[in-house]
Amino acid sequence: QTLEDLLRMCVLDWGGHWADHLCLAEFAYNNSFQSSICMAPFEALYGRPCRTPLCWTQVGERSMFGATFVQETTEKIRVLRLNMKEAQDRQRSYADRRRRELEFQVGDRVLSQDGYVEGP
Repeated sequence: QTLEDLLRMCVLDWGGHWADHLCLAEFAYNNSFQSSICMAPFEALYGRPCRTPLCWTQVGERSMFGATFVQETTEKIRVLRLNMKEAQDRQRSYADRRRRELEFQVGDRVLSQDGYVEGP
């Protein structure tokens, strides 16, 4: 759902077809912090952070790629990250809306689906 929301926002912001923005959306998703794994998916897979276009200006590769290209790509990635944060927050609010606090008392019967039960 987050990727779908992200692509929808790309089309609204920049126009075109969603497939035109898929590679940048995938890049932004794979290099954004995921709270469930406490790191970016790229870092989880390869064991190191990805060298993004945001780093190109720091290591002097800007002239190799062209200043305009680096600037445009950097801005698009910044917007994508903001859009993805909004989409994640929206999905979290949907999940939280349906979530409810359950309170149990000693002696209440509950259904355990994991098969592991600790007790007397």
